[in-house]
Amino acid sequence: MGIKVLQPGMLATIQDLGRYGLQKFGVIVGGAMDSNSLRIANLLVGNSEGEGALEVTLYGTSLLFETDELIAITGGNLQPTIDGKEAPMWRPLLIQKGSVLKFNNAISGCRAYVSFSGGIQVPEVMNSKSTYIRAEIGGFQGRKLLKNDVFELDRRSELGEDLFEQLKKEPTYLPWSADYTSFVTFKKTQTIRFIRGSEYEHFDKESLKKFLSTPYTITTHADRMGYRLEGEAIQLKEPFELLSEGVTFGTIQVPSNGQPIILMADRQTTGGYPKIAQVIAADLPSLAQMQANGRVYFKEVTLEEAQLALIHQEKKRNELAFGLRLKRL
Repeated sequence: MGIKVLQPGMLATIQDLGRYGLQKFGVIVGGAMDSNSLRIANLLVGNSEGEGALEVTLYGTSLLFETDELIAITGGNLQPTIDGKEAPMWRPLLIQKGSVLKFNNAISGCRAYVSFSGGIQVPEVMNSKSTYIRAEIGGFQGRKLLKNDVFELDRRSELGEDLFEQLKKEPTYLPWSADYTSFVTFKKTQTIRFIRGSEYEHFDKESLKKFLSTPYTITTHADRMGYRLEGEAIQLKEPFELLSEGVTFGTIQVPSNGQPIILMADRQTTGGYPKIAQVIAADLPSLAQMQANGRVYFKEVTLEEAQLALIHQEKKRNELAFGLRLKRL
């Protein structure tokens, strides 16, 4: 008895915060594209922030609950419904046995997260439950979910059990929700902040001016590995040889055609294209929620500003976790 996949939708995978410390062996970090939404979803059901959850992309995923369960839905609004009725987001929900959770078309953002109190019962591979499809490791048998898959859940924590019992006395959800506005935005046009990449000074002044003042469109060649952008071409002052170097989530590379590529959660471990910029960590969740044809403006910030933005998010998340503990008392 567990959660049965009636329809997998476009792409549904199990993700946590990724597998760290292994890039030197060629193993990518991976993990949730929008880590903030995943972390908040887990907090809402009494899990540790890094517990594995379901990442649903754009549309079509539907799940049958074979037992009563406590869940939370965060991230993009994919119009989730429970037995045909609108499902509230950003709060704990009680799903009754026999109910169907379905995700329809995305109306804001493109990735939703479903946390299950107790977490999803799948083996950890190199200390992570995250699915890396290309290597066929992690998650549910190393792949995306398919029709008729059934996954089990682990035992709820003490906080999760308290919430579960409380919801059995309520109308299936609580009359409050988490404020997500400090963690992620869902606009079709966004200003994404960056710090300079290691080859920033190798680009000509006109190209840098274009990069800072004109929008770039996310093309349909956008997935968990990277977003290819289209806009004003960016050129080097002069060609030069570059050895492959380590890259990370949010590294912006510029290949010979001058069109930037932003590396995302499933990026490779090294890259040989010049790196013009690095998206700051605080803006990665919002970037991850952008769909194809979304427009991006880039804004340079200092390292200190990038650090302060991340500290602000961590402070807000700690306040949320503390507030949830208070509600239990």
